[in-house]
Formats: sequence, C-alpha cells, structure tokens
Amino acid sequence: MGLRTADFHYDLPPELIADRPLERRSDSRMMVIDRANGTIEHKRFTDFESYLRPDDLVMLNNTRVIPARVFSDDGGIELLCLDRLSPVEWRCLVRPGKKMKVGRTVQVGGITGTVMEVFENGDRLIRWESSVDLDTHGHLALPHYMGREDEISDRERYQTVFAKEEGAIAAPTAGLHFTPELLARVPHDFLTLHVGVGTFRPVQAERPEDHEMHSERYALSASTARKINEAGRVVAVGTTVTRVLETLGLRNSEFGIRIEEKNQFGETNIFIYPPYDFRVVGALLTNFHLPESTLIMLVSAFAGRELVLEAYRQAVAEKYRFYSYGDCMLIV
Repeated sequence: MGLRTADFHYDLPPELIADRPLERRSDSRMMVIDRANGTIEHKRFTDFESYLRPDDLVMLNNTRVIPARVFSDDGGIELLCLDRLSPVEWRCLVRPGKKMKVGRTVQVGGITGTVMEVFENGDRLIRWESSVDLDTHGHLALPHYMGREDEISDRERYQTVFAKEEGAIAAPTAGLHFTPELLARVPHDFLTLHVGVGTFRPVQAERPEDHEMHSERYALSASTARKINEAGRVVAVGTTVTRVLETLGLRNSEFGIRIEEKNQFGETNIFIYPPYDFRVVGALLTNFHLPESTLIMLVSAFAGRELVLEAYRQAVAEKYRFYSYGDCMLIV
C-alpha cells in the first residue's frame, strides 16, 4: 500500500498564517533540518550563509509576478491572465464562466476583449482590440489564504529583490527572504520558472499518483547549466527551482551528468512525492506549505515524511509564520 494524500496532513491554527510580510525581509525565522542525523534546529534566516559549503551553488528563480487579475469595467467579470500568448491574446480563468461563452465581449479600461475559444478545462482565450495595461488595471492574485485583497505595498514585497523575467502569477516565496546584501555574499545563479495558479490547486485524489499535475514554463541558460554541473552541491531556493532542476536531471541521468550544457526552454509538470531519488538538488530552502499539497509532498520526498511532519509540529508549537509571507525551512 502506497502513501495516501491524507498522510501529508497537519493541523494549523489560522492565526499562524502570515497575511502580511515582516518589515524587513531577512528577519524571518529559519528552521534547519539535517537529514543525515534527523535533527531540527530553530535559527534565523540571517544564519543561512553559515550552512553553505565553499563549493555550493545557490539556485534562485528570477521570475517576476505580474498583476494578472483584472475586473471588467462594470465589475461583473473577473479575469485571471494565466498566459499572455501575445500582447492582445490571453488564456484566462474567468468568473463567472457561464456568462463568457464564445463571442461574448468584456471591457477592461475601455478596451474590448472577445472570447475566441473555451478550452476543455474551462479556460478562455480572450482576444483584445489592443493591449491591456496590467500595471494600471491589474491586481496581484494573492493566495486565497491571506484573506485580503492586494495593496500597493504588495507590488514590491510580493516580489523577490532579484525578480526579472515577467510571467508569474504567484511569487517563488522561498526567495522573498533574500536581500541584495545577502545575495551578494553567496555564490548564486538563476533560472526562470513562471509560477502558475496550479501551484495552489489542492490534491483531490485519494492517492498522490492519481493527481494530475499542472504545467509551468521554464528557462535555463547553458552557462548556468555549466555552473550547476561544476558545483559540489546545489542549494535550491524553493520548490519551483527544484522542479526545474529535477526535470532536467531526469533527462540526463543516463549520460552521467546533472544537466545538459545548453540553453533550455520548456514546460514541466513533474510531480515529486515519496519515494523519489533526487539527481541534482543537494539542499533545499523552502517556506511552510499547505497540508496535503503537492509542495509538502515534494519536501517530504526530500527530507522524509515523518521528519517533515515532526518539523511542522514543532513549527506550530514554536509559532512560526506559515505560507507565502511566512518563515522558512532549510533542509541540508
């Protein structure tokens, strides 16, 4: 009998969900899990550097969150831009969908969009008469568990200091703790994975293997691939980085290298859950994740389910801050 989705459950008091960030990014607490001896320590994120080895490479996701959530001028329709296929074509999640059949129109900022297609999963292809300015009309699609609408301050804080490549709906939250000063002191490089709405999609299947994983776009350069192959240990900052590196590692495992040294672009729908043999990632920095989510399953594959659930029990007892704006966990 394999693991069930319910085997990744834990109880979280609602008051531990961080709905706003700390004033200073690096003030977060950091739990440290040592996989080799099964120990759990309670540190601060400012201790992160002390756990690095001389030959480590810290890998970060430089995706930039776009204000992808817009409302029609009459307030009756909400659209979440899942993918900008061109300046005037969006693949959207639309609410309420029943009003938006093929041929129906919607206006945002005085610009008319027409439903050109309804995809099998209910997404809509919207074609606009001209480009919609998301910076003016868009809102950040903050995770539902924050229980609030986005504010002006989120435009900066729900974004890493190294965010560059526009396209994400959600932030790669493990990277939110870094400051430019800390980043300058550690050996690092970047890949890009545009975090999609599927990140928050719950696992509804009774068994993880029956869950259909969402797909997300990534990019990694040949020079970065070379650095990864030369590193003694790769420290992945976040589950998004982990998914890209392990996707590429699976493709190259038979050749005896971590990652092929060429520019790489594609999509990944890799779903990592126990048991899993990690080929590229040697250490992982991550935030605390929702119960029974694909993210806590990935972390459990890396550190062991029982050790991770014990860590979460301690995090609750010690009143860590949870989820996107919360504290972090370093697994070595």
